[in-house]
Amino acid sequence: MSDTIQRIGILTGGGDCPGLNAVIRAAVKTAINEYGWEVLGIEDGFEGLIKPDKARLLDITDVRGLLPRGGTMLGSTNRANPFHYEVSNNGEVKVFDVSETVLQRVRDYGIDVLLVIGGDGTMRIAQELMQKGLQVVGVPKTIDNDLYGTEITVGFDTAVTTAMEALDKLHTTAESHHRVLVIELMGRHAGWIALAAGVAGGADVILIPEIPYHLDVIADKIRQRNASGAQFSLVVVAEGSMPLGGEAVYQAERDLGGVSRLGGVGEVVAAQLRRMCHTDVRVTVLGHLQRGGSPSAFDRLLATRFGAMAVHMIAQGKVGHMVALQDGCMTAVLMREAVSRQKQVPLDSDLVGAALGLNICLGNTRQAIMVRQEPARIT
Repeated sequence: MSDTIQRIGILTGGGDCPGLNAVIRAAVKTAINEYGWEVLGIEDGFEGLIKPDKARLLDITDVRGLLPRGGTMLGSTNRANPFHYEVSNNGEVKVFDVSETVLQRVRDYGIDVLLVIGGDGTMRIAQELMQKGLQVVGVPKTIDNDLYGTEITVGFDTAVTTAMEALDKLHTTAESHHRVLVIELMGRHAGWIALAAGVAGGADVILIPEIPYHLDVIADKIRQRNASGAQFSLVVVAEGSMPLGGEAVYQAERDLGGVSRLGGVGEVVAAQLRRMCHTDVRVTVLGHLQRGGSPSAFDRLLATRFGAMAVHMIAQGKVGHMVALQDGCMTAVLMREAVSRQKQVPLDSDLVGAALGLNICLGNTRQAIMVRQEPARIT
């Protein structure tokens, strides 16, 4: 297929994360150095294929120095779904399907294959466009690590490191003031960041969406620590966590388009623990700090491997696929498979087992977690 390709396009969609620029750098350099292709950078995700004049040719000099830079040089948005594109006119919002505009723009730009870097939302859009005839190859990125088909996504390692470093700092202030500190982390409906950062950062309680929590179990853990002389506790809460028999907490303010936004569970848990344990409880919401900053060495390597592999996949004709990491090796998975389900934390994973072995409270009893293992497992 490489002989028929002259120009590829590249865009970054959805939320930003560390490592996006490293993917762009690797893809551009590989496409030019290995195959002599032109690379067109599309600005602001799919918005750049909906609106005119939002694309530019990229050469080697354009990607120089990108490796350590966070964010994305091309810009991104999670509000430009071509199949559900919102247009506001005099305060009235209307929704249009502008997918044909996207396809025509790709033809006008002379793009033979579009390289899409994104999470599950971006990959779903790419899959739908592919069904309408667009040639697409995907690269998985999301700090949430919830994209199916790959062991890890670009941005996850850096987000975990940022959260771990925050826990290290909060540990000393919690101990000094004999407080319970609740730390709310991102992750949507998957607990990968909270579990990994919590274990690495020495948390005493870790709440994740995969294990509905019971407040009495958490309160007992804090009381036990106080009775043993510890006098402080670190409680990590993933934003999508929910009580047993309850629902996740959403912010009152919604995103554009009326999309509900997770957030606030840390304050809810803190208020309940304050009342139950009669102790000083404070809350830290790490928020978008987890998305920012320079990528870790692991993310730089992963992003570089993904970017280079994606270009080789284009050359091999593997369109309709997403590059993935499986058993430590680069591979390709069908995009429709990657978006077929969400990748949550398997309750029988070794990391869950390690947390239980360390006597970390996961929000419910060991027996309740063991009973839920098989039906809750999503791999």
